[in-house]
Amino acid sequence: MTSNAHSSRSRSFRNHPGAAAVALAASAALLAGCSSSSDDTADDPLAGDKAAGGTVVVGSNNFAESILLADIYGEALKAKGIKVSYKPNIGSRETTYGLLKNGSITVLPEYNGSLLAYLDPKAEQKSLATVNAAASAKLDSKLTLLESSPAEDKDSVTINAETAKKYNLTGESTLADLKDIAPELILGGSPEFQTRQQGMVGLESVYGLKFKSFKALDAGGPLTQAALKKNTVQAADIFTTDPTITKEKFVVLQDPENLFGFANVTPLAYKSGLTQEAIDALNAVSAKLDTKTLLDLDSQVQLESKDPLDVAKEWLKSVGLD
Repeated sequence: MTSNAHSSRSRSFRNHPGAAAVALAASAALLAGCSSSSDDTADDPLAGDKAAGGTVVVGSNNFAESILLADIYGEALKAKGIKVSYKPNIGSRETTYGLLKNGSITVLPEYNGSLLAYLDPKAEQKSLATVNAAASAKLDSKLTLLESSPAEDKDSVTINAETAKKYNLTGESTLADLKDIAPELILGGSPEFQTRQQGMVGLESVYGLKFKSFKALDAGGPLTQAALKKNTVQAADIFTTDPTITKEKFVVLQDPENLFGFANVTPLAYKSGLTQEAIDALNAVSAKLDTKTLLDLDSQVQLESKDPLDVAKEWLKSVGLD
């Protein structure tokens, strides 16, 4: 995963060409939603001041999903009577990692494989356990990874509804199921996807897939989404929690060989800033959060324009964590 677009996604706005627009749209909601009141949200997310005693500061990167996840984890802490403040929409991993190290952020929703790729670009990603162990070994000594959720947001080969119907493919189908039909399909993605191991090279070497042709578009952004919708391409590299999957009834094919690495939502924390009660509350959230749920929650925020804080609270209530 070290070379794929998603591994650096929060370093470069997680490489979504349309992400800037999403975050700008989300920013208004942030001010009214994620920042639910002036007394529980820091005025300057880049301020380097350490949290006041007993306050857990929840930060987020500058894209909509990170903001939503911060609300989910933060409100779960509040439900346990823990004082929480937010530093939302901060920016890149280089910035947030530094703020975590100096204690001005207590916890941040991270993606385990992406974090490992940042800490050690050459690290192999063979299993969830080895990814977390390798990332933990590279972390600053003042930081710790909490338990990973089953929820992932990573690259995928996704097909449109027309193609799924034509070839009887469902959400349970795997990339291996494309072997016989790939020669009939045009694959779309970023130009880099054509030459990456975690792209067409790996799709052929790991799954034996040889597509009819490749169409260079963008990294899971509006060009790729539009081409898949219009059937200009029948399969494309789409991020797994992209709300257009739900909107357009796209089908994400399973990747049992983990060609695309790991990108499990995993809280990264400043060790001395969390009590055991806080750790337990955060781990309880991760245990309940899966990819299907995250996709639904993202869709509510990004397609239905719901307040991320309201979406977070409603979901926590639905799983008994409010």
